[in-house]
Amino acid sequence: MNTEENKTEDPTTQDGLANEIHETETGLNDREADEVLAEADSVIDLAAKVHAELENMKDRFLRLNAEFDNYKRRTLKERMDLLKTANADLMIVLLPVLDDFERAISALGADKNNPALEGVNLIHNKLKGILEQQGLKTMDAIGKPFNVDLHDALTQMPATNNNQKDTVMDVMEKGYFLNDKVIRHAKVVVYN
Repeated sequence: MNTEENKTEDPTTQDGLANEIHETETGLNDREADEVLAEADSVIDLAAKVHAELENMKDRFLRLNAEFDNYKRRTLKERMDLLKTANADLMIVLLPVLDDFERAISALGADKNNPALEGVNLIHNKLKGILEQQGLKTMDAIGKPFNVDLHDALTQMPATNNNQKDTVMDVMEKGYFLNDKVIRHAKVVVYN
């Protein structure tokens, strides 16, 4: 009775026994255990900070990589557009020469035996073929609806019926595309 009552009534004996058991199991007393726990908490906090920094760096890397991909795509598109229209200035300068050849062909008439007409036709077709290989296309305007993005109206003629209204009646100067981009608007006569 004495030993059992002393153990249950004496708190210092129980704490001492708990400390002895704790020291036996871990090899540390309470102060040392608190220090180890404090160090573990600081290591956990440090690991959480490192993890947060790593996530931040991953996010920055992904964003930077996406920006770089967008930059590459944009510069590639700009380069392709530049290549498509690199000859635009030269084409614009050569268009009046092409027009002159067409005027010469119409002025020489339709006499197939005329050697001058044959020579002019040959040169015209060769020049036109070279320009078409570079992406030049003639704009088809007669009978089409008038479009301010494609045509310049020089004059207007009265329409005989409503179906003709706002359509191109005649082309005074041909319009041209270079790789689907208008490089010269067609100068046209429009029904109103």
